[in-house]
Amino acid sequence: MIAAAIWNGCKGIYRLFRLPLSLMNATAALGGYLMCRGRSDLGALSLFAGVALMACAASALNQVLERDLDALMDRTRLRPIASGELGVAGGLFIGLIPLGLGVLFLNLSGLLPLCLALFTLLWYLLCYTPLKRRTPLALLVGAVCGAATPLIGWSAAGGAVTDFRIVLLCGILYLWQVPHFWMLQKRHAEEYRRAGVPLFAPCTFRGPAPFLVLWLLATIVATLMLPVFGLIAGQHAPLWCLAFCLPLLLYPFERWEPAAFAGVNIFPALLTLALYGTP
Repeated sequence: MIAAAIWNGCKGIYRLFRLPLSLMNATAALGGYLMCRGRSDLGALSLFAGVALMACAASALNQVLERDLDALMDRTRLRPIASGELGVAGGLFIGLIPLGLGVLFLNLSGLLPLCLALFTLLWYLLCYTPLKRRTPLALLVGAVCGAATPLIGWSAAGGAVTDFRIVLLCGILYLWQVPHFWMLQKRHAEEYRRAGVPLFAPCTFRGPAPFLVLWLLATIVATLMLPVFGLIAGQHAPLWCLAFCLPLLLYPFERWEPAAFAGVNIFPALLTLALYGTP
């Protein structure tokens, strides 16, 4: 009985914190750190832990705010607060714990990365979360949150926030998030409609919409700028670019959608590995 209760509690925390997504944000921040400093050290570990904890807090607090929407969709109805497994007060309390710990870890990295992380969290909760109920263009606002995470890592490593290298990396991640979310919308379009969440046009097209094609091309061109500007160097640079761009090229084709979705999901991890492997 005790073991079962502990296991259920762990599963609840996993869903509340959306750990894969939180770790993906921390990985993107680590990519910015490695691009500036070129090596992993204790500072990288505290940064990774701090960003992961802040992302966990953002997930929990978001579920407090969106518990009514989550309860209407099959994809999210089993989340702890939406399902009634955890109360609003409990979710708020649990969400504040990683927030406090995240502030402590990021404070070790400096004031600027801490302020950037707090700004990103507030932007996510106070701007993107309410806007997604009102307009399909909310994604263009919310994508700022994912794009800002490498900037947190870059600033923690001592880099200037106006450096063209980090601006390029943040721009690529901003562009990447849009097709990533379109794919998610397309898979769960009916659930979003039932919940009253407005959908953007590309998810209603069976073939590639012109706007979608242009966005994918912009993402690919921006990604190909990484080796051009020396952010990814060495003999394996063409292979990295192929790994980045292939899922985006497959995206418009219905039969390759599962492979494209998997490839797009691991984009931040591939990007971090490429930056780490560049001499």
